[in-house]
Amino acid sequence: MSFILSSSLSFPDVSHADDDGLLAVGGDLSIKRLLLAYSKGIFPWYNDDEPPMWWCPDPRFVLFPEELNVSKSMKQLFRKKIFEFRTDSNFAGVITHCKNTKRPGQDGTWISHDIQNAYVKLHEVGYAHSAETWKEGKLVGGLYGIRLGNIFFGESMFSHETNASKFAFIHYVHQLANEGVVLIDCQVYTQHLESLGARMILRNDFMKILSENI
Repeated sequence: MSFILSSSLSFPDVSHADDDGLLAVGGDLSIKRLLLAYSKGIFPWYNDDEPPMWWCPDPRFVLFPEELNVSKSMKQLFRKKIFEFRTDSNFAGVITHCKNTKRPGQDGTWISHDIQNAYVKLHEVGYAHSAETWKEGKLVGGLYGIRLGNIFFGESMFSHETNASKFAFIHYVHQLANEGVVLIDCQVYTQHLESLGARMILRNDFMKILSENI
């Protein structure tokens, strides 16, 4: 049974999450609450017509930078220099594309207007970041997420050209590793990220890594 959040700035222990990972319902998307949530391994995920829902699934889908898998075709793409990689040059554009991009099997998006505004504010205060793929002066792919200490929490990605999101992701993982990041949180399973080296770990192990690196 999920907890109903009060106006106080707190979350229940993640061990109380249900089998699907749902921990709590309610609260707001203030900068302080979002940062507290991520520091405890909790993230918001809900539809526009629902109250905020807070999740901490077990197991957790993550990528260790040293386990990044770069295919031969992607290595060839890097050599061709078709794309340009940038960070934080158009965060608002990245989250807008993530919100509006049609995805197979999905009727809509979980990125509501409130979510979009909240993460733009997190970017403005230095916690949310974007990794971007550009082609001929146009933003064609990318991702965004939250950086706390040596952990990066990935949120969403988009691609308007084949392999554009992979290009940004691979570049960014290398950059984050060089900056000391030890773990990229991918939250829940996707085949796309599994192909890049992401895997499941137990929530307890995930929480231990957070406590040592945030």
